[in-house]
Amino acid sequence: MAQKAVVSLTTGAENLEKVTVAFLVAVGAAETGRETLMFLTQEAVRLALPGAATGVGCDGCPTLESLVERYRAAGGRYFVCPICVDSRKIDASTLIDGAELNGTIPMWNWIGDDGATTFSY
Repeated sequence: MAQKAVVSLTTGAENLEKVTVAFLVAVGAAETGRETLMFLTQEAVRLALPGAATGVGCDGCPTLESLVERYRAAGGRYFVCPICVDSRKIDASTLIDGAELNGTIPMWNWIGDDGATTFSY
């Protein structure tokens, strides 16, 4: 079984329910001991900005803030698409802790030869 997990997320605040599901999957992987990476692209890159990952995706869902904190506490990492950041004129120096600009080649290098369980939202 792969001991790494990659959650690819393209959606941001415009669909908090989908973002919540992606974070639930990432938190579950990280909290069960898997090295976990969220690959943020398109509008999801904004979630790597301080104070942007807020709200509740559905009735009964945990807050996005609590999921982000659990993910951080479990050692989760973010690779944030540099092309998407540039196209949105985002200042990459303001990314949250654990987030770094990295594209597809660094993601594949992180996955390595042993593979990873992947999810895409």
